[in-house]
Amino acid sequence: MSKTTNWTIGIHPVTTLLERNPEVVELVQLQAGRNDKRVQAVRDLLLGKGIQIEEVDKALMDRQHGGVHQGVAARHSVSKQITDEKALLASLAELDHPPFILVLDSITDPHNLGACLRTADAAGVDAVIVPKDNSASMNATVSKVASGAAETVSLVTVTNLARCIQALRDQGLWVVGTSDDAEIGLYQQDLTGPLVLVMGSEGDGLRRLTREHCDFLVSIPMAGVLSSLNVSVAAGICLFEAVRQRQGAK
Repeated sequence: MSKTTNWTIGIHPVTTLLERNPEVVELVQLQAGRNDKRVQAVRDLLLGKGIQIEEVDKALMDRQHGGVHQGVAARHSVSKQITDEKALLASLAELDHPPFILVLDSITDPHNLGACLRTADAAGVDAVIVPKDNSASMNATVSKVASGAAETVSLVTVTNLARCIQALRDQGLWVVGTSDDAEIGLYQQDLTGPLVLVMGSEGDGLRRLTREHCDFLVSIPMAGVLSSLNVSVAAGICLFEAVRQRQGAK
């Protein structure tokens, strides 16, 4: 597994990181002169952890982190995560449960990626896969929206998404893609066992090659006027239907 360094910003995401994985945190920046209760709670959490604290001017933090940091930022390693396709495929045999993978095809909005990571964490997803091109990548915005999930869910970036999906199929995983025009409804599809769930962009859906590498296509039943959902909302619906079925299967 490769070792990389990332920034997590915002009071809640940094607090979550410090509570769950303090050993990966190298440095915490705190806005100089800010001593309100929320920032003080972060200071208290840092006591005795041996983590370097750096008091930083607000203007500098704004430039470095985009002005959405809430006076708190943490630099940390993500070496515990699976970050490449080869490591992901090797890790599947080590799991003590059927693999549960989320693929996001052409999701370019970092807010959507962050929201999907947060939902994936809640659903117990083993890894989230995105293509290298035409996709949002991990950054401070993604990390903040994910509210700590960016540090717990492995985000795997692959150069060829269709080839990666085929490799997962070759290892015995079933691939279920979502499409508005699919004849099978989400709630009629078996989502137990080794599973790859593939979500496309809200506007264009799955790309042709991605679609062709799916074993099944399903649609989310829609009763209203709108024909599609935000991808993070759709991912939540699909992931937790899979969770429901998988818990029932146990």
